[in-house]
Amino acid sequence: MAGQGTRFLPATKAMPKEMLPVVDRPLIQYAVDEARAAGIEEFIFVTGRAKSAIEDHFDASSELERSLEEQGKTEALAAIREVMPEAGRIAYTRQQHPLGLGHAVWCARYLIGDEPFAVLLADDLILAEPGCLAQMIDVYKRTGGNLVAAEDVPKAQTDRYGILDVAEDDGTLARARALVEKPNPADAPSTLSIIGRYILQPQVLRELDRQEKGAGGEIQLTDAMARTIGDIPFHGLRFEGRRFDCGNRLGFIEANIAFGLDRDDMTDRVKEILAVYG
Repeated sequence: MAGQGTRFLPATKAMPKEMLPVVDRPLIQYAVDEARAAGIEEFIFVTGRAKSAIEDHFDASSELERSLEEQGKTEALAAIREVMPEAGRIAYTRQQHPLGLGHAVWCARYLIGDEPFAVLLADDLILAEPGCLAQMIDVYKRTGGNLVAAEDVPKAQTDRYGILDVAEDDGTLARARALVEKPNPADAPSTLSIIGRYILQPQVLRELDRQEKGAGGEIQLTDAMARTIGDIPFHGLRFEGRRFDCGNRLGFIEANIAFGLDRDDMTDRVKEILAVYG
């Protein structure tokens, strides 16, 4: 989804934040890989100005491929070829003005059509096996409706998230009676927050057609989802895994460490490096 990435300036002056690398893959690649592992076959990218690097990343690079092939670098060649979805399975649309997440999703309405769809925000990076979206799809087969990934946050941080007003909660799956976008901690109905994974019904797009602005003067996806509650079941899933907020610098650093430790080819060396600075 489109975003300006101002927290990472000057690094994101000429490079979209979704292309920031964690170990050796950009954030956007992790999101696509997670979706593919969950069975998603068609991909829509909502981009903005100066984000052509995303399109280039998921396109063929004949000169590079030829060079790697001539040098016998078969592993590197396979790595760049496997990032590309099948031809005809990928589309791009432009969010011309940064009017919020709800507006970004609405910009893809004609490409989505009248069927359920998933939304993944690349700067919410999740280390999980199976992947977060795969866990959600497994639950969605039972619940239907709208389903979001959720986690409990400190009470003082509820003003950073969409928060569920919980009607029922078994410790893993919570049914919401309402949603509140970025409530003041004193007014928050719970500490169960929505993070960047959604499975949504097309009715949400029709709510977004209203173009009503909410918190921060933006068109909020949370508000559109909230207006469907009562007509469509709404649940939040506490997924198994660890989420890293790569929209801020410390979360991004932590993600690089965690994903490095998770790699068999570098875990020992990462531990040695950490010990030096410990």
